[in-house]
Amino acid sequence: MATSRDDSRLQVLTWHVHGNYLYYLSQAAHDFHLVTLPGHPPGHAGRVGRLPWGPNVHEVAAEEVAQRRFDCVLYQSRRHWDEDRLHRLSEAQRALPAVYLEHDPPQQHPTATRHPAADSDAHIVHVTSFNALMWDNGDARTRVIEHGVLVPDDARYRGDRDEGIVVVNHLHERGRRLGADVFERVRERVALTLVGMGSEAIGGAGEIPNLELPGFVSRFRFFFNPIRYTSLGLSVLEAMTVGVPVIALATTEMPTVIRNGVNGYADTNVDALVDVMRTLIDDRELARRWGEAARADALARFSIERFAREWTQFLREVVRDG
Repeated sequence: MATSRDDSRLQVLTWHVHGNYLYYLSQAAHDFHLVTLPGHPPGHAGRVGRLPWGPNVHEVAAEEVAQRRFDCVLYQSRRHWDEDRLHRLSEAQRALPAVYLEHDPPQQHPTATRHPAADSDAHIVHVTSFNALMWDNGDARTRVIEHGVLVPDDARYRGDRDEGIVVVNHLHERGRRLGADVFERVRERVALTLVGMGSEAIGGAGEIPNLELPGFVSRFRFFFNPIRYTSLGLSVLEAMTVGVPVIALATTEMPTVIRNGVNGYADTNVDALVDVMRTLIDDRELARRWGEAARADALARFSIERFAREWTQFLREVVRDG
């Protein structure tokens, strides 16, 4: 069924798992077909929300998937790998070139967890080198494609609010892994505003629409990432692209992104982070200089052009090589 030439637009079957990531992925020069269920529930949501989906993003009803033709399948979650692959795809579709896009580090044991696609013919793509290192990928063909982000042209750092901004969805429900305790500890000593889904439950400002978030973040003196263990957050990179300095725990991929005293500050000592936050609140010019370096680093490493180009070529290689 894989009939596309190397230089053609591929027809890629996938799912809506992380909205912002999917939007950035859709900047690649291929067509993406999202499996949907009635009511657009999570995991089968399709073209929902306020993101400006392009004409290369399509919906395909779950009951029609088996009758459609695609060039490859891009899985993005364990649920779709275990369930949709076996029960919604035809035998011929299951034989198509496959990619498992892994968004996270292992959630069980951090070093001894076998990846669900490790013993298959699928390519495994990790979004950070840390994630690729921690998963047991077996003999699977693996690739790291780092994030790329896109922010509105008019979203630029102002830093006029003498406080930090934290962006985490459902922080109070997600506990220590996402740093709920670290956030509470720090906001007792430094002014912080929390935004994200469900943040009102712990005094936050609620959810900010995707396209408005970079401009909202731009007003704060710094961006604080309290997360202990997760992938490299898109909101961190979006803040850097705007020109906001980042203060973060020095865990997972973060130490490769943050240059202490240059574009932000990362440490495992929370007291040290608080001291740096207070310094930035007192010295707006220092925060501006760090933010300029953060923007330069983000544009060099996490540009949407590099990301789209890398995904475009990778998917062509996967289909070409079978």
